[in-house]
Amino acid sequence: MAGLKTIIVLSFILAIGFLLVILSSALWHNYLPLLVVATYILAPLPNWICGQCANPDDFMESTGSAIIDFGRFMTGFLVFMGIALPAVLAHSGAIDVSAMVMSILGGLLIYGTIISFTMFFREQEEF
Repeated sequence: MAGLKTIIVLSFILAIGFLLVILSSALWHNYLPLLVVATYILAPLPNWICGQCANPDDFMESTGSAIIDFGRFMTGFLVFMGIALPAVLAHSGAIDVSAMVMSILGGLLIYGTIISFTMFFREQEEF
């Protein structure tokens, strides 16, 4: 059972992730690395939407379907895009390499915190 300490630690890690992404933009006066925040915030949505569409009945558990696999694929694509986008921008010279590193680390902290929140605060099924 997650408590107040878990909320505080995860909030602190989320704040560090946002700080790294914002600093990767502000220190070099180039705000393209902020696109990473959008990809990591949108990343859990396909999993959630496809999970809701695949199992509309609360009483019957489905073993697996194509829509759940599609949701996982889209989530993986968005997470990979959050890593690849700064790398492509740094390779093309649009952002600095150190901004790329800060943006990737901050984005991974943001997405990891979102996943941790959903793991710790998932509702338990009672029968």
